[in-house]
Amino acid sequence: MKSFLNSRDTVVVDAIDGFLMSSGAVDLCRLDDFPDIKVVLRSDWDRTQVALVSGGGSGHEPAHAGFVGGGMLTAAVCGEVFASPSVDAVLAGILAVTGDPGCLLIVKNYTGDRLNFGLAAERARAMGLKVELVIVGDDVALPGARQPRGIAGTLFVHKLAGAAASAGRSLAEVKAVAEDAAAHIHSLGLSLSTCSMPGVEPQERLAADQVELGLGIHGEPGARVVPMASADTLIAVLADTLEAALEASEARYALMLNTLGGVPPLEMALVTKALAGTSLMNKVDYIMGPAPMMTALDMRGVSLSVIALDADRLRGLQAPVKPAAWLPPKRFARPTLRQPIALVASAQAAPSNHAGARAVVSCAVTLFETIAPEIDALDAKVGDGDTGSTFAGAARAIAGQIDRLPFADGAALLRVISDVLLRNAGGSSGVLLATFFAAASTAYADRPDYPKAFLAGLDKLKVYGGAQLGDRTMIDALQPALQALARTGSVEQAAIEARVGADRTAHMLKAGSGRSAYVRADALEGITDPGAEAVARLLEAIARRQN
Repeated sequence: MKSFLNSRDTVVVDAIDGFLMSSGAVDLCRLDDFPDIKVVLRSDWDRTQVALVSGGGSGHEPAHAGFVGGGMLTAAVCGEVFASPSVDAVLAGILAVTGDPGCLLIVKNYTGDRLNFGLAAERARAMGLKVELVIVGDDVALPGARQPRGIAGTLFVHKLAGAAASAGRSLAEVKAVAEDAAAHIHSLGLSLSTCSMPGVEPQERLAADQVELGLGIHGEPGARVVPMASADTLIAVLADTLEAALEASEARYALMLNTLGGVPPLEMALVTKALAGTSLMNKVDYIMGPAPMMTALDMRGVSLSVIALDADRLRGLQAPVKPAAWLPPKRFARPTLRQPIALVASAQAAPSNHAGARAVVSCAVTLFETIAPEIDALDAKVGDGDTGSTFAGAARAIAGQIDRLPFADGAALLRVISDVLLRNAGGSSGVLLATFFAAASTAYADRPDYPKAFLAGLDKLKVYGGAQLGDRTMIDALQPALQALARTGSVEQAAIEARVGADRTAHMLKAGSGRSAYVRADALEGITDPGAEAVARLLEAIARRQN
């Protein structure tokens, strides 16, 4: 798999320095002992309060270094990707930040972290330092497990212990706060894929119709495999399983919605919407995210972490912090709705019937729904892969109005189609089509002739769209087809001309308009313009229907 890296051996040290550079390094620094010891710490630390040290393998960014700063961690000890830092590295972090008030280590419940942080704590104590350790095991994937894993809920412990330490509380008190937080946190993850180690070809163990529930943050297998389903269904399974693990109480919760690294913001917003429909959210007062908080490289998955709230925990969560990676809890609220102001009244026309016009519209609706995947696949080679979906969306919008269309009134029919497209069709293609039909409607009202009206619509399409014949757009099929239709009155001849024009675009190595204008020539060679192909397919379908 392609990755941005110089060498697999330096990926972590390069990333740490890049992180510090982007943070401005005003309040942060690192120990100058790369590559064996990789510790990010506060540069403004004066050792007058209890220090908080955490860490673990890299690959979970922004955890752990992203949470170093006032109000949270004092230092983060970073291992290699998914590998616990060494005892010496942990000890170096402890020695760098621990003063008379002492140091609390916050450790996720993995064997390597327990061993390395634990032995470092023993060595620090032997040197006369006050060091305590709290282990976090918030994963509920395996009910009754003796050693549940520590995953994203660990960040709640960082935050609450950080608030206590910032308030000047003693080591024993800070430890008690951390243990209390850890005892009231539950987490669960779900993923559509495994993750890819930098510079290593990924080994996907999941089939296309499989999803893993209850996985960790190192790419290890989940507790069980569930069938791929809609977002609503998958998130309901995740939320319901987590909710079943909560104590039977009237507790209210704060919830962290964490992406494991590979889910884009658009999908995370969709996940949030799906989550709102679950019964778990009836118990949630505050939400954090959706955001990458503790990731697993590029894993396409999410995790939910909840913490039961009381006055002290809520106060600790809301206490101010310096690290930008920490997202303060927000009140969970469902959206309010307002009615839009009607800027332009929709065209009104009485429904009427004309067999020929209805047949053409019905043919277009059916065709665009059918060919959408093919046109999208074609567009993905030269654009953003949505031309087929845009046409299909327009077709569905028209289909929803088909029994109310004024088929017997050409001008009104074209105007209503324009209005429907303007309201429902997406992207520039939708606006262009709406423009085409609006101009055609005006022309038809002056002269009831569909071919002439469509040519008038084409003129406006070219004016506002900026494309001309030869620019490798739908116009290369549409213009010769409409000219043939006006000249001969034959839909069959128009279809022939549209096909010739569409096929010609496959050999146009420079696009003058549209997204293809930004694509290099060798990527265009042999690829038919998707808009032109859609136009040719439509006219061919209409011609077949008439024969």
